[in-house]
Parts: sequence; structure tokens; C-alpha cells
Amino acid sequence: MNDQSTIFPKFYMTAPSPCPYLEGKMERKVFTDLTGVDSAQRHESFNQIGFRRSQNIVYRPACEGCNKCVSVRVLAEKFKPGKTMKRTLNKFENLILEDLDPIATYEQFDLLKSYLKARHGSGGMAEMDEFEYSEMVELSPVTTRVVEYREKALEGRFRKGTLAGVSITDVMSDGLSLVYSFFRTDERFSGLGTFIILDHIRRAAAANLPYVYLGYWVEGSKTMAYKNRFKPQEKLTKTGWQPFKEDKND
Repeated sequence: MNDQSTIFPKFYMTAPSPCPYLEGKMERKVFTDLTGVDSAQRHESFNQIGFRRSQNIVYRPACEGCNKCVSVRVLAEKFKPGKTMKRTLNKFENLILEDLDPIATYEQFDLLKSYLKARHGSGGMAEMDEFEYSEMVELSPVTTRVVEYREKALEGRFRKGTLAGVSITDVMSDGLSLVYSFFRTDERFSGLGTFIILDHIRRAAAANLPYVYLGYWVEGSKTMAYKNRFKPQEKLTKTGWQPFKEDKND
């Protein structure tokens, strides 16, 4: 028997709430459930029209009178880092990268709380607890990986180095989608967020995956401006995916 929710997905709308990106604006989202038959296929179909995944749902902005949130993706195989990004790659070249199954740990959660306190202290995720973090990582009906970025251990053959960054990443047939990433924010790790994106671009290209999906770029939002630095990239328009204007990478 066919799962009717797969054939005819039900969509829901959130209540208006303050926009986290643009002051004085209100946001609403339309969302639908991903669980059921062919979750991965449906996830990719929704991704192509600008939806993002959060746990077992996909959503996209549906704000009245505003369309500032624009889905963007980097063309991984054509990407060439500029001088500043090359310096960032060199700065963190000694980090140890581990591609792991989506299992939450207390170490990851502690890093997340530190990151949120430093960067998004008034955001909606600031009060997230351990259980909610576990759901964010583990409640995924699609292929999801957790990439950890660690310093080298100073001593001990089997000792792990300090956890510096984490990325929760969905793997699709045409690319990698960065669901959420967080990292140490002290001065010594300045640029690590950029490095995590550069690493995903490098990993996608090595796997012959054409795109790295960065989520929404929001015109006028300082916190989202960094996404515009990774060129060449495409943005999702009413007529489909179109190239962003070419600028220098750095």
C-alpha cells in the first residue's frame, strides 16, 4: 500500500515570529514532513526548490511582502580560492578531520553552547538542551554525516585532540548540504568557519559532486553576508538556479 503522505505531502505554516536576520521584519515558514517512503528522493526534490532540512522536516521562508532569503549553492568543481582563502586553508591544514555517523556527543554539545553564547546569544537556538541537540544530529531520515575538526593530540597515541569545529552535513546525489556548523570562536581560530566551507567544497569536488549548498543568503543581513564570498555560485530565482555575478573569491 502506498504511503499517501508521500504522494500528497501536507504542508503547514508557522505563526509569525521576529525575523532572526532583518530587524523589524517578521518571518513565517512553510514546512512538511520528510519521514516515510523515499525520504532521500523527496529531500532532494524539495532541496531543488529552496527547502532546507531540520531533523525530519523540510521548510522554506514564506514571509508576506519579503523575499530576501535566497537559496545559494557553490559550484564546487569550478571553485578556486583567492589569496585570503588560501591563507585560511594553510592556517588550518593541520587539523584532523573525521567523517562520522550522525551520533551526538557531550563534547559536541559543549562546543555548540560555547559557539551560540559567543555568536548567537539571543537567537532561537541559545536555550537548546542536550536532548534537542541529539535530535538535531540524529533525527535524520536521509544520509547525514557529522564532520569533526580537531587539533592534533599533544601526547598519547590514542588520545584525541581538542575539538575545534563540527559540521552536520547532508549527502545528496548532486552535492553536500551544510545543515549546521559551529566552531571555536576565540582569536586563535579566526577563519575556522570559512575553512569548514572550503573543506566541504574541496570534499565535494573530490567526490565529483557539483554543488555545495549553503542555505539562505539574506540581502542586508550582516550575519549572512559571508556566503556571498564563495564564487562561482548560483542562486535560486523564480526561473530556476542562476549564476551570481562573478567577483573575486576573497
